[in-house]
Amino acid sequence: MTAVRITYVTETYPPELNGVSLTVERAVRHLRARGHEVDLIRPRQAAETAVVSTDELLTMGCPIPVYPDMRIGLASAATLRRRFERTRPEIVHAATEGPLGWAALRAARALKVPFTSDFRTNFHEYSRYYGLGWFSPVVYDYLRRFHNHGQRTFVPSDATRIQLSRNGFARVDVVGRGVDTVLFRPEKRSPALRKLLGVRDGPMLLYVGRLAAEKNVSLALCAFESVRLLMPEATMVLVGEGPLRRRLEEEFPAALFVGALRGEELARYYASADLFLFPSTSETFGNVTLEALASGLPVIAFDTAAAADHVDDCGNGLLAPVGEEEAFIAAACNLALQHRHLGAVRAQARRAALEANWSDVLSRFEFLLAETAMLHSPHAMSGATVAA
Repeated sequence: MTAVRITYVTETYPPELNGVSLTVERAVRHLRARGHEVDLIRPRQAAETAVVSTDELLTMGCPIPVYPDMRIGLASAATLRRRFERTRPEIVHAATEGPLGWAALRAARALKVPFTSDFRTNFHEYSRYYGLGWFSPVVYDYLRRFHNHGQRTFVPSDATRIQLSRNGFARVDVVGRGVDTVLFRPEKRSPALRKLLGVRDGPMLLYVGRLAAEKNVSLALCAFESVRLLMPEATMVLVGEGPLRRRLEEEFPAALFVGALRGEELARYYASADLFLFPSTSETFGNVTLEALASGLPVIAFDTAAAADHVDDCGNGLLAPVGEEEAFIAAACNLALQHRHLGAVRAQARRAALEANWSDVLSRFEFLLAETAMLHSPHAMSGATVAA
């Protein structure tokens, strides 16, 4: 494949810890390793100094009010246009739809450079979790206009493609998601960690993700309380940080909150658990679902996003119809009572994850970027202007 000059724009990147930032980092590494010239544009983190190099631009940023540990990027379309005139990208890709992504879109259109984007987060769904349900249609219209300005929108699942296509999003392509099956695997189960966490004869239930309203974490904790009525020795561990942590710790004192983890330590927590509870219905995917399956964990989730694609109901986990919280709780109780006899379920979970290969996913993403750059090759960069 011929090397392509790619400008990759994102408003979240490590050390920020979330599914989008980690996936973006992996994609950038893959593209550079394959010989493509990738100019990464992202907000400067609080502890970072300004950097302007041939392959990275750190812009101004400011914290997101609900998530002070995350930032949005601030740069004008004119600034990015001057950058593009120097680096001459053959395609501009935006992983996020915030102010930085919008500025990149305006600059790319002004210079007639092909533009693609990712639809990774159901921001319109988030509105109702923060008392702003009336604002959801406005957010959805913004997202639709943003993505429809580009040549392609990439989504992680077929369910998301269908949903967006039905609601006026054009040129939507599925690229999927993968999982690191070397890092996340059942062999990392640690009796020492289980002992440290106080796990004895009962099952260890696990949640991994942000502790925020849109993740519906309280439902996982309610399921744990129901399990405890049947099995008082059950343990619930929550991995992650977020604005609800203090409140949830007060409401559910029997649960263990261990904070954000990553790498080998996170892999040990996954493998050392018996069940994975994922109660969110606001995901476009949910990378943690694949991480749990790769670790040999039966998954209890709603029939949507990654779970709809990778969890075989009654095979490697249990699925509840979206919105039926009692069914979710019943599923958790069902598998918790069987936790000593789930060897075949755990094996099937691992097999499902092995089919989600990052190499295949990233190769497809790379191909679609290169194809788009070729099919929509830019005209000479002139003084054209655009109102977006």
